[in-house]
Amino acid sequence: MAWNEPGGGNNSNNQDPWGSGGNRGGGDNRGGKQGPPDLDEALRKLQDSLNGIFGNKKRAGGGGGGRQIGGGQGIPKGVWIIGVLLLFVIWLFNAIYMVDEQEQAVILRLGEYNRTVESGLHVYFPPFEKKFQRNVTAVRSYRQQGQMLTEDENIVEVPLAVQYRISNLQDFVLKVEDPETSLRHATESALRHVVGSTPMHDVLTEGREQMGVATTERLQRYLDNYQTGITVVQVNIESAQAPAEVQDAFDDVIRAREDEVRERNQAESYANSVIPEARGQAQRLLEEANGYRQAIVARAEGEAERFNLLVSEYRQAPEVMRERMFIETVQEVLSNTSKIVVSGEGSNNLLYLPIDKLMQQGGSSSSSSGSNVTSSTGAEANTRLPVQLQQQRDLRSRETR
Repeated sequence: MAWNEPGGGNNSNNQDPWGSGGNRGGGDNRGGKQGPPDLDEALRKLQDSLNGIFGNKKRAGGGGGGRQIGGGQGIPKGVWIIGVLLLFVIWLFNAIYMVDEQEQAVILRLGEYNRTVESGLHVYFPPFEKKFQRNVTAVRSYRQQGQMLTEDENIVEVPLAVQYRISNLQDFVLKVEDPETSLRHATESALRHVVGSTPMHDVLTEGREQMGVATTERLQRYLDNYQTGITVVQVNIESAQAPAEVQDAFDDVIRAREDEVRERNQAESYANSVIPEARGQAQRLLEEANGYRQAIVARAEGEAERFNLLVSEYRQAPEVMRERMFIETVQEVLSNTSKIVVSGEGSNNLLYLPIDKLMQQGGSSSSSSGSNVTSSTGAEANTRLPVQLQQQRDLRSRETR
């Protein structure tokens, strides 16, 4: 017989799986075994405990059908208190904030500017106040590129990089709706103005640095007029290039200019090597000319001084000076010739003096002494000439008598 069939309640062989009799209400336990817990009873006990904590009175009676004494069906007071405390904690967590050393915070109260907060721990009061917190020392950057028209009406693509930082957080937050978008628009306007006043050659080659400086100055003026609170740190104009459609032609132009620069450098190198040499030669000629002039002037001055001295001596002894001057002149003339022919007045006789032969004979007879003997023979011949001339003169004078 099944354990739950009628009539089996008093059977000692009843195999109730719960270990109890037919009365599940919690009467007696058969065979000393404990029955399973009642879930409804456990839930009622838990509810009574919570009601005691939150201030509600216990239910009258132990059954599930009992009525609640002295309490309504609304939300308990304790739940309200816990909810309020939880909301306060959430608000306080959002109201307390930390500002770093590199940051600032602008507080708006009911939509109007109230204060600027520096670094430290601070509190504000949302939703009546609103906080804008930014890093004001970090340098931000962005890149931009566009096709622009140069001064000589050529189209080039100019890429650039802009570095900036926030210098006035109040203006950055309140004066312009989107400061960074305004920065991009102002950058494009400033760059177009600078490129439009620069030739294409400068844009593509060595003029980029000057263009960067000019763009920075003009862009900063725009941002100051807009009151964006942004300071431009630097504008770097990168390598500009022509549009892809005409890139080949621009490459040919650039190569031609490079060839021009190379030829110019070679010409300058050649000029630097030739011009100093020519200047040195010119300076040498000038120095030689100055030396020749000084020598001629000094010689002329010496001759003039010698002539003045001779004049003074001639005035004192005219005959002696006349004879001496004649002898010195003849000596000077005869020292430069090797053959002398002497003729007398009123006579057809000619006297030939072979000075060159005498010098050769003197040189051959004294070959052991070399050039010194030759020079002495010539000197002796020169000294004998005035004596011979004097003898010839005496001879002519006796003939005339």
